[in-house]
Amino acid sequence: MPTPTGYDEDFLGVPLALPSPRSSADVRVLAYTHFTVTLDPGRRLAAVTGVNIDGARIIDVGRGDDWHLDDRVPVEEQTGPEVYARNDLDRGHLVRRRDPVWGDPAEAAAANLDTFCYTNAAPQAADFNQGKELWVGLEDHVLAYAQANGLLLSVFTGPVLGPDDPLYRGTRIPLRFWKIAAWTTGPAGDAGHGTAAAPALRAAAFLLDQSPQLSDVDLGALASPPPLGPFRTFQVPVRDVAEIADLEVGALSDADVLEPVPAAVPPRELPVWRELVSWNEITLARREDRNVPPTTG
Repeated sequence: MPTPTGYDEDFLGVPLALPSPRSSADVRVLAYTHFTVTLDPGRRLAAVTGVNIDGARIIDVGRGDDWHLDDRVPVEEQTGPEVYARNDLDRGHLVRRRDPVWGDPAEAAAANLDTFCYTNAAPQAADFNQGKELWVGLEDHVLAYAQANGLLLSVFTGPVLGPDDPLYRGTRIPLRFWKIAAWTTGPAGDAGHGTAAAPALRAAAFLLDQSPQLSDVDLGALASPPPLGPFRTFQVPVRDVAEIADLEVGALSDADVLEPVPAAVPPRELPVWRELVSWNEITLARREDRNVPPTTG
């Protein structure tokens, strides 16, 4: 098997660090094939995942479903099979199975297997994890965008690890999940000087909620649900994801396709979250990008 190198921060041609939790210094940074998991051992779940996607080199590999613990991490720091047994909770992939499955056959096979590590899973209500209008549907749209344009993408995903998440079999079940996709535009010729512009980083952020579906899983009393209804997906400012999930996101905030908001603007004046009814409502470009081709692999 190839040695896993993990998330590559230079993959897009511009430096882009993996987002990191602000308040938890005691994390495990685990490299896999084409992706990295930052594990919060106290919560026994990933706080952040980051994957590089080469849309032009994705290949088909049999699913496998070989779920396994990571032997680099103590068992008690991972949420393993006992949490998912005899209930309606799915092992929800954080890094989507197909996203890192690219490259030569050995690389792709290794990446496929790595996505089935329990460190890359989070408990998700079955309707939430499998519903095309929610998590899977968003991921399908992002991957199709990458494949159609031969794009290089970096995608970051994680649960919102709230202190009031309901406790179940020793693990607090996240109520919300976030995702940030990043890519570059250009280079495009400069009409005035005939020179090529440097690639520009772009990012889009999304927040999804599973609290209504968890009521069917019999987890006992739930905390008050967040202000998102069932089967609703929002495109939100990157800065909001950073605040809600308590993350350092670096350059991603300024790259937001919803247009960056100056730090001096009070939170109450931030742009309204955009509820998505269909995938063609997703914003993936700024006004100045309209005639600039995306960077391809």
